[in-house]
Amino acid sequence: MESLSKQLIIIGGAEDKKEDCEILREFVRRAGGTKAKIVIMTAATELPREVGENYIRVFERLGAEDARIVDTETRDDASSSTALEAVSKATGIFFTGGDQARITSVLKDTELDTAIHKRFAEGAVIAGTSAGAAVMPDKMIVEGDSQTNPRMEIIDMGPGLGFLPGVVIDQHFLQRGRLGRLISALIQEPADLGFGIDENTAMVVSDRQVEIIGEGSVTIVDVESTYDNMGEILKDEALAICGAKLHILPRGYKFDLKTRQPILNNVSVLAGSANT
Repeated sequence: MESLSKQLIIIGGAEDKKEDCEILREFVRRAGGTKAKIVIMTAATELPREVGENYIRVFERLGAEDARIVDTETRDDASSSTALEAVSKATGIFFTGGDQARITSVLKDTELDTAIHKRFAEGAVIAGTSAGAAVMPDKMIVEGDSQTNPRMEIIDMGPGLGFLPGVVIDQHFLQRGRLGRLISALIQEPADLGFGIDENTAMVVSDRQVEIIGEGSVTIVDVESTYDNMGEILKDEALAICGAKLHILPRGYKFDLKTRQPILNNVSVLAGSANT
């Protein structure tokens, strides 16, 4: 099959499932609309049937042709012929919330992981909410303290699934005051770009551009060419960081991953102002 544009929908958690369902509606639309065949990956949650069936009801109400659960409680489940067949036919693959460490411990480097990446390369849309958003980079935040100043001790990093490498993603961002932990993760990784996604908000990634949808904002922290004191401090001492860029983008705004700049009226923003 010809390689198509890779599309991700990365959701900050607590997305609307009862009213207009803007974010989930966009996922179904991009996954094929009324011809969408959606697989719901419930590895993150301790309530796979309950959570999965809730999403099935939403996706069916929005008109998807098929929506089914693929639950992987153990790594053996990730080589199930039923699961592999479902993923091979999927036009959209959705990771639920829960515990991101459960996703990677069960799926990372399995047959099912390989199959999901293959479908992604072939054009299937990958989406994830909360824990399902955290696993999108190649290195993810496993856990960390919220509402605190940046320190190395507040964050634990681990391998993600690698759909959007070279970045760090955090969710429930505004609601849980996670700027300090996102910065700590960026310096520890290190990665140059961090994305903090508010609840009921998503970043849609396609063709190396990010578009914001939903009711909140995405906070982007760029630490390329910054100063930090990581090499001078102990684990429980405060981080210093100088020269970082901060962008806060609400619905409708875009960000160019190549130029590392927001886009206003289709013009990249440089040095804080739009070129004309």
